[in-house]
Amino acid sequence: MQKFNPAFSGSDVKKYILKKNLKKDLPASIVVFLVALPLCLGIALASGAPLFAGLITGIIGGVVVASFSGSQLSVSGPAAGLTVIVLGAITSLGSYQTFLLAVVLAGVFQMILGLVKAGTIGNYFPSSVIEGMLAAIGLILILKQLPHALGVDTDFSGDEGFFQQDHENTFSAITAAVSHFSLAAVVISLLSIAILIVWPKFPKLAVVPAPLLVVTLGVIGTILFAGTDHPLRADQMVKIPVVSGFGEFLGLFTMPDFSQLANKNVYITAATIAVVASLETLLSIEAVDKIDPIKRVSPTNRELIAQGLGNITSGMVGGLPMTSVIVRSSANVNAGARTKMSAIFHGCWLLLSLLFIPGVINMIPLSCLAAILLVTGYKLTRISLFKHMYHKGWDQFVPFVVTVLAVLFTDLLKGVAVGMLVSIFYLLRTNMRNPFFYRITNEGDKKHIRIKLAEEVSFLNKAAIQVVLTNIPKETDVIIDGSNARYIDPDVLETIYNYKHNAYTKGIIVTLENIQKHYTVPKLNIKVEEDINKL
Repeated sequence: MQKFNPAFSGSDVKKYILKKNLKKDLPASIVVFLVALPLCLGIALASGAPLFAGLITGIIGGVVVASFSGSQLSVSGPAAGLTVIVLGAITSLGSYQTFLLAVVLAGVFQMILGLVKAGTIGNYFPSSVIEGMLAAIGLILILKQLPHALGVDTDFSGDEGFFQQDHENTFSAITAAVSHFSLAAVVISLLSIAILIVWPKFPKLAVVPAPLLVVTLGVIGTILFAGTDHPLRADQMVKIPVVSGFGEFLGLFTMPDFSQLANKNVYITAATIAVVASLETLLSIEAVDKIDPIKRVSPTNRELIAQGLGNITSGMVGGLPMTSVIVRSSANVNAGARTKMSAIFHGCWLLLSLLFIPGVINMIPLSCLAAILLVTGYKLTRISLFKHMYHKGWDQFVPFVVTVLAVLFTDLLKGVAVGMLVSIFYLLRTNMRNPFFYRITNEGDKKHIRIKLAEEVSFLNKAAIQVVLTNIPKETDVIIDGSNARYIDPDVLETIYNYKHNAYTKGIIVTLENIQKHYTVPKLNIKVEEDINKL
């Protein structure tokens, strides 16, 4: 094992860390590239856009967004969650060039959202909902990739919705695949899964990344089965556009139609894309931070700015709108990536493959890529995660399970929205039952009750305080003590003052101690705030 000399200079330390990380980032980037390739093409196909648009979006998501992003493990590219919006927008706006203008404006809107600190909304997603989203993505990966592993699926790769573009749903697609499976695809996918599970257990062999070995096996399998009665068909293979030279490559780019700047529908489409893409990005960033082995925290506002730059660039050259994508990001984490260089390299591999080796790439069977995603999906939705959430209590387990089911049977955003509603219900229920914000004491033989408010009393405590005050018996002296309170919500103050005003009708005497007429939200300590701003 290489030892680190503490006498090294700062530059030596950086070189040492870079070299150490590159050993993990380079192999991981190849895995992400192989996973992203069919997803970029499939999402472009489902969106009604040129196949090249999907690839260029993946390239920009890797090179541009990752370069400016503060997230070390997130991978950006075209997202399945935007396909319906994109397909409808291209049709309604009348031309692809007009749609590209909407993508550019969506990027501008995202940058504005980042500058006004809108990314902080990502801090309010409950842990149980994020865990549920990750588990659901894992299940979706398994269920959606099974048909590809069996060699039968007419729907595009990366479709995360329950109802598919080919009029099938998640389960009917699996049933159809089982009935019409391909022997070659099954053999390749089973061998690939076996390699992905067994290969890492031998450290000396693991110098060669298991996914790279799987892809090599897939190409060899394609060649071997070509001479049998069960060859792989063209729709069971990766398919990227073949360009004969750099000039033809440049001819694939498309510019937005800036003459449509006065078209109000362009701005409506841009705002829709910006909001949906930003929400998906924030959810993905939160999820990736949870599975990051080093537990780094990504700056969400900076991420929105990076996504905005990516969408502006993508729209300017003919690409699709992009988000941080949890499928590719999860594959990146599970492949052992350590820094953003993995995402940047994956963008470079997409570009180089399009320019120099499209023939070799088109020999990779989808079944071996499906095997990589099946193993990734299992790691996200492992049984131990469900056990862990169950032991955390019903207030965590129920929102977790509801999120899993909602994402599985609808889509990412709708599922998370349902999970958030259930989580909020449990939050309100806890506040109703939890007396942490007051203390009741009986003083002497008389009926004396002292209610001592906590340091922070929010509107979530209003209902519980109302219940306590309503149940105070007649002929009682009540003292409501706010000496510890730095902030009391206006709704709670109104409840307290209304009770004091009406309590005499029950013979209750109410005394308010150290309760102000108005409170302002407490600010950070000035010194702490200055230190944070310096960062």
